Amino acid sequence: MQNPLEQLDLQQLRQRTSVKWRAYPPDVLPLWVAEMDVMPADPIVRALRDALETGDTGYAHGPEYPRAAQEFASRQWGWNGFPAESAKSVPDVMMGIVEVLRLVTEPGDPVVVNCPVYPPFYAFVTSAGREVVESPLTTGGRIDLERLGDTFRTLSRTHSRIAYLMASPHNPTGAVHARDELQAVAELAQRYAVRVVVDEIHAPLVMPGASFVPYLSVAGSENAFSVLSASKAWNLAGLKAALALAGPDARADLARMPEEVGHGASHLGVIAHTAAFRDGGPWLDALLAGLADNRDLLGRLLAETLPDVGYAPAQGTYLAWLDCRHLGMHEAHRQRPGVVSALEGPARFFLDHAHVALSSGHVFGTGGAGHVRLNFATSQAILTEAVERMAAAVDGDR
Repeated sequence: MQNPLEQLDLQQLRQRTSVKWRAYPPDVLPLWVAEMDVMPADPIVRALRDALETGDTGYAHGPEYPRAAQEFASRQWGWNGFPAESAKSVPDVMMGIVEVLRLVTEPGDPVVVNCPVYPPFYAFVTSAGREVVESPLTTGGRIDLERLGDTFRTLSRTHSRIAYLMASPHNPTGAVHARDELQAVAELAQRYAVRVVVDEIHAPLVMPGASFVPYLSVAGSENAFSVLSASKAWNLAGLKAALALAGPDARADLARMPEEVGHGASHLGVIAHTAAFRDGGPWLDALLAGLADNRDLLGRLLAETLPDVGYAPAQGTYLAWLDCRHLGMHEAHRQRPGVVSALEGPARFFLDHAHVALSSGHVFGTGGAGHVRLNFATSQAILTEAVERMAAAVDGDR
């Protein structure tokens, strides 16, 4: 099967109207938001075409989506305990996370996150009236279990309800948590009565050499939750649908989720996600091979043209977390007064001087300043041009 990342050129991509391609001027190469430069997998196209041709555009209904996800989990991860029967439909992963947090916490309760981490963890949790508490990653971008335990212990002295929101695989570092790490998390959560909620949206996007372990498959996760979808792996962000899952001791909590939450999922989204999980395996295999090649290409390009940029190849996701602190632009390129933007430091520099849009590290929380997140789910030609532009801009600034 053809590499899905090599089917479209820049001219074709610029015809798109999604935020990735319309947020910046047309001379900017957008390698920021988590959209892939691919065409949909054929099974998804067929399923949506059939729905439109038969007028099947009503309200979502039925168990096919969780069953398809259950089948995928069994094939892909060897997980036969996927709780399909108790799964709840939610509009998307972040909205599902918020609704789960509302089930097990109250306004003002702490929600622990491992920073630097996906920026909506801060925005959505804060908007829901909960307090974000940071427990930083190790310098290697993995969960710092000792620090996490200290955070749980300290919070347990003053709070009766604590939640821990984990990204698995981690966004932005691309770390794929090993079973022993997840087992240690579960033991800490049990010890300090912490409710774990896991964002597993990137779960299908694991590179060769790493293995994804569903958190709910780990001993001690019985009162935890997971929220997942086919969104990231099959590029379905515009077709809203996700699933909230619960361990056996948390299913009574999940059953309390208000009925109206399930109405937020799009019927066409449910159809698309079901087709992806059920029949999109060959397409996903081709994509993962292409992503692995791009990850390696990015490493070579950075080593050759931007050797001062720190880069640890991601085990999962299609995101690269680049340490640009040695470039000396952390303080020099802050957000300009009067400009509505979420860019500082190297991200601002690369946009202004290289016309490459990247995600600014400072919005990922403590430890993110001086970094950028780069989306390498594009063609090798676009990826190469972007890094060459970045290198030329750095050389020109010296």
